[in-house]
Amino acid sequence: MVIIEFDSLFEKKFKRIKNKLFKEKIKKQLLKIRNNPEIGKPMKFTRKGTREVYIFPYRLSYVYFEEKQTIIIWDLYHKDEQ
Repeated sequence: MVIIEFDSLFEKKFKRIKNKLFKEKIKKQLLKIRNNPEIGKPMKFTRKGTREVYIFPYRLSYVYFEEKQTIIIWDLYHKDEQ
C-alpha cells in the first residue's frame, strides 16, 4: 500500500482553505493519486521528478518514490504563481 505524507507548506495552505467543496475536491484527488501514483503530469527541467494534478484553478504538486511506496504532497499553488 502506498503511504501519503504531507510537506509542512502543503499543510499550512490546506488548513487556510475555507471552502469545504474545494477541500473535498483535493481529498478526492489525493485518493486518486494514492490508487494510481503516476496519474499526475510529469514535470521537466528544474521540477524534474515531481508530478502535478490539476484541481481548477490550482495545481497539486507531489513526488512519488516507487521503491519506498511513498508519496509526498509538496504544494498547492495557482498556475499564475508558478
